[in-house]
Amino acid sequence: MSMLEVTDLHAFYGKSHILQGVNMQIEEGEIVALLGRNGVGRSTTCKAIMGEVEPRGSVKFKGQEVAGKKAYEISKLGIGYVPENRDIFKGLTTRQNLMLGLKPGQKDGQGRWKMQDMFDMFENLDRRADVEATVMSGGEQQMLTMCRTLMGDPDFIMIDEPTEGLSPQMTQKVAELLQEIARRGISTLLVEQKLSIALDIAHRVYVMGHGHVVFEGTPAELREREDVRKEWLEV
Repeated sequence: MSMLEVTDLHAFYGKSHILQGVNMQIEEGEIVALLGRNGVGRSTTCKAIMGEVEPRGSVKFKGQEVAGKKAYEISKLGIGYVPENRDIFKGLTTRQNLMLGLKPGQKDGQGRWKMQDMFDMFENLDRRADVEATVMSGGEQQMLTMCRTLMGDPDFIMIDEPTEGLSPQMTQKVAELLQEIARRGISTLLVEQKLSIALDIAHRVYVMGHGHVVFEGTPAELREREDVRKEWLEV
């Protein structure tokens, strides 16, 4: 049984038919990169899986159909979502933002991740633990958003454009975190624009075009397919 299985997934914004029959599956502990140019439906795929956009089709998480459930219900089942827009709670410190990632009744350290894990991996979060989170840089806020989601101990996490606008040093930190996520048995769907990052850390890749998957394979197979890269990825 796959961790996540998406079958014939469609989604609309008004009359615009954004997702036009997306099919994919993700196994336990697997990093899967979802690639494609802007506007092809990568972020909408994540939102449809999470219930933030109405899905038409099947989304099964650990064998259970979740299409049609509310986002908070899907989150409780063990799916985490890090959106592209870096949602930080204003007026709260870094530590308080991390605490809000815990599920109701969950205490720090009960899952696979402790707050100290986050501080050990990202020294900037540790140094700014008791500072209002909104004063941090965009890269630091991205780290915080990812770490806050992990505090809820998801079995599967979707991360949308985590390295956008980050420095090379911070980008490397993100790559290391993604690999640590996989080592702890958490499946990951990574929406990423930078091919170098995606192909270095992903186990498999899907390429999207015109609202559906146009290529599925390993990073090595995609590197060999110049025709796919030229038609669907390169600007």
